[in-house]
Amino acid sequence: MSALFEPYTLREVTIPNRIWMPPMCQYSAAPEGPSVGAPADWHFAHYAARAAGGTGLIIVEATAVSPEGRISPYDLGIWNDTQAEAFRRITGFLRSQGTVPGIQLAHSGRKASTDRTWTGGAPVGPEAHGWQPVAPSPVAFDDRHPVPSELTVEEIQRIVARFADAARRALAAGFEVAEIHGAHGYLINEFLSPHSNHRTDAYGGSYENRVRFALEVVDAVRAVWPQDKPLFFRISATDWLEDGGWTADDTVRFAAELHAHGVDLLDVSTGGNASSVRIRTGPGYQVPFAARVKAETPMPVAAVGLITDAEQAEKIVANGEADAVLLGRELLRTPTWAQHAARELGGSVHVPEQYHRSV
Repeated sequence: MSALFEPYTLREVTIPNRIWMPPMCQYSAAPEGPSVGAPADWHFAHYAARAAGGTGLIIVEATAVSPEGRISPYDLGIWNDTQAEAFRRITGFLRSQGTVPGIQLAHSGRKASTDRTWTGGAPVGPEAHGWQPVAPSPVAFDDRHPVPSELTVEEIQRIVARFADAARRALAAGFEVAEIHGAHGYLINEFLSPHSNHRTDAYGGSYENRVRFALEVVDAVRAVWPQDKPLFFRISATDWLEDGGWTADDTVRFAAELHAHGVDLLDVSTGGNASSVRIRTGPGYQVPFAARVKAETPMPVAAVGLITDAEQAEKIVANGEADAVLLGRELLRTPTWAQHAARELGGSVHVPEQYHRSV
């Protein structure tokens, strides 16, 4: 059998194949009113199409644990029961297609309160549903972004509790995998990296202090997330800075600690925390970071980064570089990518009965 189409079990959840969809913001939720932050028709159609296309696991886009944790006013949230109930339509359909529904729980920190990406993504103020961002330190992401408010210890603890509350609601909404967003320059990543964390208290300075917030969030979520369901953590394996940033060595060290705290898989990406960095990309350019974590720690990993064709994805899994692949832009272009890959590799994948003529 093709390695890409072997089922994969974490705890007591079995994912039917190794073709997974990563979180990708749609910026399509209501910015205000009774349905603020709740998934709507666009979200249902978007995720349903990829499930009908055979994707094994779909991780719903960054979903904010609080209103100020959104990247934009148009982001999804799961800080209230109305939002959680609205997700049930999506999770129910995904399960009906054999797809495992996952959700990424997020807080955007200093990169919050921006417009939609297709209108430029510039910071927005109260006149456009915006708000004051918060961060570990009063250091702006770049010249466009405002200086964020430095979080107090009491505020940090409230955010930890928000993650736990969001995990409870995600369970009630029917999700089977929860992922904590610790990547791409958002709040948890900001605490991890000395580039953005200039604190001098128990949450800054040393490596041990900078990982404290992340581990507190993991412990809080793991305490309420069922023991039979897996917990993922998405990380930026490097800031791509020559000095003064989070490094691949830090990631390997941290992966082992996350595993000890009950994280079941590391979703390995890179970058997003240093605005001046220009990353040289290419096919599979982030896969070596996942492969190193897999080789040097007990942590299972998923790989991302310009994975576009079936043979490439097959080799990543078959060679043991990662346990699964996450296809972002490629699944935006081709919702039925898994079915095409199955035909190419001789694998077996779900095809809806309504589409039997396509087989």
